[in-house]
Amino acid sequence: MKINKKMLDLISELTKNAKKSDRDIAKKLKISQPTVTRMRKKLEDKGYITNYTTILDLSKLGFEIVAFIFFKAEKTGGKKVAISAHQLISQYSNIIYAGLGNGLRGQNCLIVSLHKNFTDYTRFLEEIKKSWSKRVCDWDTFLVTMKAFSPKPLSFGGVGELIKEIKESEK
Repeated sequence: MKINKKMLDLISELTKNAKKSDRDIAKKLKISQPTVTRMRKKLEDKGYITNYTTILDLSKLGFEIVAFIFFKAEKTGGKKVAISAHQLISQYSNIIYAGLGNGLRGQNCLIVSLHKNFTDYTRFLEEIKKSWSKRVCDWDTFLVTMKAFSPKPLSFGGVGELIKEIKESEK
């Protein structure tokens, strides 16, 4: 599916506020509400939009720490190991993201997790290391306190504009 300018404008509006009604978006984009509804449905059906969510103030909800845990996992074992890793990660509701990549010293995995405090984080990391010790080495963490000033709080509001810029530069 080719994304046109109207769809990019719709994506931009949804990243700013996914609760906005199709009617309000249509007014802003100067197109009809049924057109917005059809485009939204098409973007969902084709997998461009996979979820609508809320960004929370984590500190107000009792989380002091966001942990970025980087590690090097063996690349052997293929699909069986991947399934096992997925099952293990799925056991932890505090893991909000896990992915593969490339990092310093050959680290190839990342986990992002939420914790009430440093004790909670320490217990979590010990448990993860114990469970994964046979396949993982070279752990590093970066802890972010949610209680301190943040020069730019987490938001996806600008992603829609960034996507439009990228699409324009591809022309």
